Amino acid sequence: MNWDQIEGNWKQLKGNVKEQWGKLTDDHIDTIAGKRDQLAGKIQESYGISKEEAEKQISEWEKNQKN
Repeated sequence: MNWDQIEGNWKQLKGNVKEQWGKLTDDHIDTIAGKRDQLAGKIQESYGISKEEAEKQISEWEKNQKN
């Protein structure tokens, strides 16, 4: 699934995001609204990791999402 599809299906994927990154609150997830850069920023903030590590985690998660 590419990021355009993820953004379009954000409401359905919010549960998967919460499962993957449990420290993100519902407010974070609603604010992100499918925006990849905002997701990376919230992951960095919540987990205290680098932007590169956040991007790596997002890429792995993206690959695991079914079309």
